[in-house]
Amino acid sequence: MSGLVGKIAWITGGGSGIGEAGAKVLAAAGAHVIVSGRRSEALNHVVERIVASGGTAEAAVVDVADEAQVRSVADSIIANHGGIDILVASAGVNVPNRSFSALDSASWTTLIDVNLNGTMYAIQSVLPGMRARRDGLVIIISSWVGRHPALMGGPGYNASKQALVTLSHSLNMEECGNGIRSSVIMPGEVATELIMKRAVPPTPDELERLLKPDDIGEMIRVVAEMPARICVNEIVISPTWNRSFIKAG
Repeated sequence: MSGLVGKIAWITGGGSGIGEAGAKVLAAAGAHVIVSGRRSEALNHVVERIVASGGTAEAAVVDVADEAQVRSVADSIIANHGGIDILVASAGVNVPNRSFSALDSASWTTLIDVNLNGTMYAIQSVLPGMRARRDGLVIIISSWVGRHPALMGGPGYNASKQALVTLSHSLNMEECGNGIRSSVIMPGEVATELIMKRAVPPTPDELERLLKPDDIGEMIRVVAEMPARICVNEIVISPTWNRSFIKAG
């Protein structure tokens, strides 16, 4: 029997892409999952697919850039289920016009509010309960650019995703004595909705060679099923056909 049976997992950015993939595999492993995001219709579709596959799930609409909303959703989950065992912070955005010459202050603020602040709000919402139980797992979805800055990412995305890596390590440094573990996953290019919002999206042939959301979902499951004594501090994963290497070569 999976060690995730009876666990409560909250996934932000759970309506599509990596968040959806993570929700499906955690539910398949026995966890009850709560998927959050801004689009109720997308969230409900994820819940329906999980339930149809024999898992249990529910949706909770939230804009992670709104601290009050994040805390309200977390409080509701805790009240209804007794706590949150696993947080998967997967919500993230980028903007098409992302270079220094094109990035305006509103876009910069959006990148920081969603990618960094939204993750911090979710973590702060679950930490008190995890401390009280002296157990808990946080999985943060960063990016390849969190370890290897890339021109393609743009300064706002690069900066916010690198900050997530530091945030995860800081969490481990402060909370390991309380039984809390944080893992940051840094995927290279993944064929998601987000990648199609680039100024020049990948071609269909290129998309086929990229990572798939389910690939990262499996990484999430591996981390979540590790014994509590193990902290997988970070994972860097990329397509074998890594365009940042190819273009540099």
